[in-house]
Formats: sequence, C-alpha cells, structure tokens
Amino acid sequence: MNNHNSNIFKDAIRQSFMKLTPKVQIKNPVMFVVYIAAAMTTALFLLSFAGIRDENAGYTLAIALILWFTVLFANFAEAIAEGRGRAQASSLRSARKDVKAKKLKAVNNVKDYTEVLSNGLKKGDIVYVVAGEQIPMDGEVIDGAASVDESAITGESAPVIRESGGDRSAVTGGTTLLSDWLIIRVTAEAGESFLDKMIAMVEGAARKKTPNEIALQILLVTLTIIFLVVTATLLPFTAFSSKQAGSGSAISITNVIALLICLAPTTIGALLSSIGIAGMSRLNQANVLAMSGRAIEAAGDVDVLLLDKTGTITLGNRQATEFLPLDGITEQELADAAQLSSIADETPEGRSIVILAKERFGIRGRDLSSLDATFVGFTATTRMSGVDFQGNEIRKGAAEAVKAYVIEKGGEYPKECDKLVQKVAGEGGTPLVVAQNNTVMGIIYLKDIVKNGVKERFEDLRKMGIRTIMITGDNPMTAAAIAAEAGVDDFLAEATPEAKLALIREYQSKGHLVAMTGDGTNDAPALAQADVAVAMNTGTQAAKEAGNMVDLDSSPTKLIDIVRIGKQLLMTRGALTTFSVANDVAKYFAIIPVLFFGIYPELAVLNFMHLTNTRSAILSAIIYNALIIIALIPLALKGVKYHEMSAGKLLQRNMLIYGLGGIIAPFAAIKLIDILLTVTVLA
Repeated sequence: MNNHNSNIFKDAIRQSFMKLTPKVQIKNPVMFVVYIAAAMTTALFLLSFAGIRDENAGYTLAIALILWFTVLFANFAEAIAEGRGRAQASSLRSARKDVKAKKLKAVNNVKDYTEVLSNGLKKGDIVYVVAGEQIPMDGEVIDGAASVDESAITGESAPVIRESGGDRSAVTGGTTLLSDWLIIRVTAEAGESFLDKMIAMVEGAARKKTPNEIALQILLVTLTIIFLVVTATLLPFTAFSSKQAGSGSAISITNVIALLICLAPTTIGALLSSIGIAGMSRLNQANVLAMSGRAIEAAGDVDVLLLDKTGTITLGNRQATEFLPLDGITEQELADAAQLSSIADETPEGRSIVILAKERFGIRGRDLSSLDATFVGFTATTRMSGVDFQGNEIRKGAAEAVKAYVIEKGGEYPKECDKLVQKVAGEGGTPLVVAQNNTVMGIIYLKDIVKNGVKERFEDLRKMGIRTIMITGDNPMTAAAIAAEAGVDDFLAEATPEAKLALIREYQSKGHLVAMTGDGTNDAPALAQADVAVAMNTGTQAAKEAGNMVDLDSSPTKLIDIVRIGKQLLMTRGALTTFSVANDVAKYFAIIPVLFFGIYPELAVLNFMHLTNTRSAILSAIIYNALIIIALIPLALKGVKYHEMSAGKLLQRNMLIYGLGGIIAPFAAIKLIDILLTVTVLA
C-alpha cells in the first residue's frame, strides 16, 4: 500500500469513529437501527452489574461489541469512499489561489486597469491576463488568443489554445496562460466557479441521493420496519408459547435485538452510500464532472447515443490517401502540383498531401523562397489555397470553387472531373480539385480516417441494447459511407441545431433515454434536451451550462466510458442488493430453528446446519453479518466488473453469481464460525 492510500485508510478509520453520533447515523435509517441496537445491548450489559440480567453478561457484551463493529464497518465503507474524493479535492484546491487580477475599465484599453483580488471579481467584470499569469476566474474570451496550461484541472500536460469566438472560448479559473494575452469576461461569482463546484462534488459535500438510491433506501427501511415489528412480537409470543407448550423459555431481549439485526438488510444498508460515492469518484477519475448523481444514473439507463463524427468516430483530421489524375496528366505530375500548393499549408490536410507525395514518388519539399513563390492562404470566401511562382499558378480546393476560378480565368472545367468528384464523395471522401495555369489536373482524395477499434466498440454497445447515431455536417452520401465503415446504427447528415434537437425529442417521445456530447453554443439546445449531456471543457460557456456533465479532457469518445461507468454503478447496486437479500434468506434458516426448537422441538429438523446452540448460532450470524460488510467494501468501491451484454443476460448473470452466492456464502461462513466458537470461546 503506497503512502497516499495509507493516508486515506488511516483517515477513514478516524472518520469511522467520528461518525458515531446520532446526527450522522440517522441519515442512514437501516444502520441507525443497528446503532440503537448496539446502544441497547451495551445498556443491558451495564445493567447486569446492577443484578438486572437479560442474558449472560459475557454473551451480551459480545453481542454489543459485534454490533458496534458493524456500525463502524459501515462508517468505514462510507469514509474510505469519501476519502478518495477528499484526496482528489485536495489536489484541486491547491490549484485554486487568490491571485491579483487586472480588472479593465474599458475593453479597448488594456493599460487602464485596477488590480483586485480574484475573490473580489463579479460576474460580468472584464479582466486582462498575460503570459505567466493565472486566469483568476471562469470566463469567456472576448479578445485575443493564447496557449493555456490546464494541467492543474485536467491532469493533461499538453497546453491548449483558447481564443475569442468559436467553440474554444471558455477558460477556467486556476489555469495558467503560457503565451500571448487574453481579455476575459468573468462568467462566475466568487465561490461559484467551475473549480469550486468540482471540489464540492468530489468531496461529496454537494452529493445528493439519486432517485434510484432513494427508492432503494425506502425499500430497505420498509423491510427493516417489518422485521422490527415481527421481532418485537416475539417477546410476548414466545412467553405465551413456552407456557402453553410447557417447555422452553421466552426469547431474551438481547437475542431479539441480535435477530433483528441479522434479518434486516444491513449489508446493502451499510454499503449503499459508499456505492454511490465510489461511482461518482470513478467518474471523477475519468476526468468527468457530473453536476448531479442523477446524471450518472441516467447514463446507466441510456439506450441511444448521439456521437459527433469528428474526433469521436474519425480521427478528426482528413488525410490524403490518393491522387486521381485526369486524362493526359500523370499521377506524379498531379502529386508534384499538389505538393507545391501544400508546402506552406500547415493544416493537417495540407501536411498529409506533402507526405503522400513524398511516400508515393519521393518528391521532397521545395524551398518556396528560392522559387520566389507566394503562398495563397485558404479563406472561407475563396475555399481555395495554392501557390504562385515563376509565372505559374496552382490552386487546390473545393470543386465548385476551383471550377469558378478556372472558368473565370478563361479555362475549361472537364466533365470527367465532375464524375471523379461524385465518385469520391459517394465513397465518403472529400475531393480537392487541383488546377495549374487554368488547367484542371485531377483530384486529391481526402478521407476521414475511422478510428481503430471504433467498430468493435459500437458492436459492444449494440449487445448492450444501445443504439448509436452519428452526427455530422457532411452531405448524406458522405455520411452514409462513413457510417457504414464505422458500424453505427444510424446517422444524421447536414446536422443543424434544430435537427439535433428534433432527433432527441423524437427518441424521447418513444420512451428512450438519450445521451449526447457537444462543445459549441449551437449544441446548447440539444444538450439541454438530452437526458445525459456531456459538454466539452474546451467548449463555450453556453454548452457547459446546458450540460449535466463536463468532460475535462474534452474527448468526444468519453461519452462511451460515461455510459459504462453509469451502468457499472447500477449493476453494483443491484448485485449487492441481491447478495444482501439472499444473505438474509440463509440467515433465517441458520438462526430461527435453533432459537425456537426449545419451545417447538419439531423445528429441530430444520437445523440441518447442526449449529451447536442458540448462543453460538446468534453469535455466528451477527459476526458474519459484520464481517461480510468489510469483505464487500472493495467490490462496492471498485464496482462489479462490467460486461457488454443485454439487460436480460446481465440480470441472469447477477442472479446466478450474487443471488446463489448470497445464499451459499452465509451457510458456509456461519457454520465455520460456529465450529470456531464451539472449539474456542464456548468450549
């Protein structure tokens, strides 16, 4: 065990004792009953010194101690789960510092500012930050572009670019500017920043019980009340029955209390809170901040995933894969012209063209300065880029743009080129037309590269009953080709904010739970509508406010992991509940026969475990009841191993492992403990 885990373990032990107060215990009604039972048996033991004996003093003391340990073990399970959150929060808190900020009086005058502490900033204030300074508060970049170190928040050492406009304008307080400058409009009040919310969530201070958790706790409380009523009637019932039968004696208060604790669902009651906290912790470890536990649970029930094509299904950068020359032009001539037009092109597509020409024909990059060349940059207006050198003009770009350029210059645009363009688009590629001196030479085939393993992951999701839908701005023909290659179930092409919103509402109206990711302001309406909405940390403030989760790594594929974590949380809770209930069934057979066969000898036939006597049976059962909580803590924290299969198969598997296992384990353990007690303590 490393020093970090050792500190968490020691703190959890300390917290286990600190939680031994009625104010804390009453928050968990099932364990509060155990707490009261431990106090009552302790009182019965102390009364034995005054001559008031309900049972043998040593036996009563043993029962009291075991019940106190049961409460402590439940406290420990919760404390160690919370300890992980506190450790995460400590590292985050170290990133939050009260720094000086340059508060501007006017956006257009960075020299006219007032220095204030970051905790004095208010929503709407404008601040100026330069390289080397820490961003004082969450905000939106309204001017400038700079490289930002977000490692204190995300753990990712690589810096990111933040700039005004677009979908990368949000900045987080506590991050550091590495270059240039930014003018930022503050979007959060002091104490309400993203970092503050994250610290509160990982510490558990802001954690509220989820609907499923509340429903399960109501069930557990109901069962406990039923068993409380049943055991309370045993005192008068056994007193009356023993007189009528003329044998045996009334059950003792100590044994009634012990019986209640053994029959009540204490195992899942003790672990329920830690399961929820650990689920939140696993999500935090994946660098995802959930705004509520409800969002995690919803992720576990999701059956429709809307996934962005770029960055999720494809690598995000189109790459040149082929040169397609027109008649009369060799492939090498086309490659040479394409490379010349791309030497100064720093986009991923441009670099891939240079690399492809080099790999196919050994064409090396040329020094544009020696050619007296002028690079023509790409613009949204021209939709072309290229190079002019020594009287030559080379252009590459969208088919329509190059066609218009060639015709304007007096050249001809061949029909053969149109056919090639349609062929490439039909295969899911992006065609770039290359023209030199008003003559169309051919096409560069750019392809969206589908990520390795994506098809297999979608197949796993399909086994789980989850439908995957690719969202893209591509035309339907291109979208269909990529969707088929990736193996998604459906796609939405030429996606607009309205189309995304309509698609989500359509699925929800049919009873589906929908999850999606987004980073832009145009994604905000759909994010607000989705049941699980994961906003990218690099995205706009509008997207982050609309989502109920924020991915600090800004990885679109994280949505798949979030669904897995949500399903694992629900599986863990269900599996341990099944195990706990099955445990109780086994304990009935272990305790009840030996408890009553003094009055009803016929019940002896049910004592097939051949437990020594009433005391050894009760002690064995409550010792097991306490120890099984400790044994299950690692499973509650780590979670049940996730398997990609349908809900029906998962249920069958859990019933077999945790249902059958929950029945067998207590029989074996209680018998073993009974033997040890008989040989040692009760010999």
